[in-house]
Amino acid sequence: MTKIAVVYHSGYGHTAAQAAAVVRGAKKVAGSEVVLLTSEEAQKWELLADADAIIFGSPTYMGSASAPFKAFMEASSGLWYAQSWKDKVAAGFTTSASQSGDKLNTLIQLAIFAAQHGMIWVGLDLLPGNNSSKGSVNDLNRLGSFLGAMAQANNDQGADVAPIASDLLTAERLGERVATITKRLRG
Repeated sequence: MTKIAVVYHSGYGHTAAQAAAVVRGAKKVAGSEVVLLTSEEAQKWELLADADAIIFGSPTYMGSASAPFKAFMEASSGLWYAQSWKDKVAAGFTTSASQSGDKLNTLIQLAIFAAQHGMIWVGLDLLPGNNSSKGSVNDLNRLGSFLGAMAQANNDQGADVAPIASDLLTAERLGERVATITKRLRG
C-alpha cells in the first residue's frame, strides 16, 4: 500500500478544489491510500508519519505561499531537525487569480521546503498547453508549469466554477504521477 498525504491551505475554496483533484488523480493508481489534510490538521504530525509521499498545496498570495501554509512550514522545524521526512516523495500545486500571479515563486518555495526536509521532488510530466495557435484554455498544463500544478481562478468566481476543468485535470495528473512514482520507488 502506497500512502499519500495531500496537505493544503485554501482561503476561498479554489485551492481546496485543486487539492481534491490531486486526490482523485492519486487514487487512480491501484494500491494508493490517500488522505486530504488542511495545513492546520497536518500539524498533528503523526498523520504524516506513515506517508510515503506528501503533496503540498497553497494559494499564491502576494507572490508566495499563504501565511497559514507558511505557518505549517515553519512548525515542521522539529521534523526537519530529525529528518523525519527524508526520502519521502514530494510535489506541489498552487492557484491564484492572475494568469501568472507569480505562482512559480510559490512552487519554488514549496520545492525548497521539500528539499530542506530531504524529500524527493516530482514535477509535472506535461508539455505546456495553450501555447500555439492550435491551443486553447482547455489544454492540460495551459499555464505552462513544469515544477508543479498551477491553476488560475478568477477573483470574482467561486470554487464551484473556478479553477476551470483543464487546471483541475492538470492537478489530477500531478496526483496520479506522484502516486505512480511513489509506488515504483517503494515497490
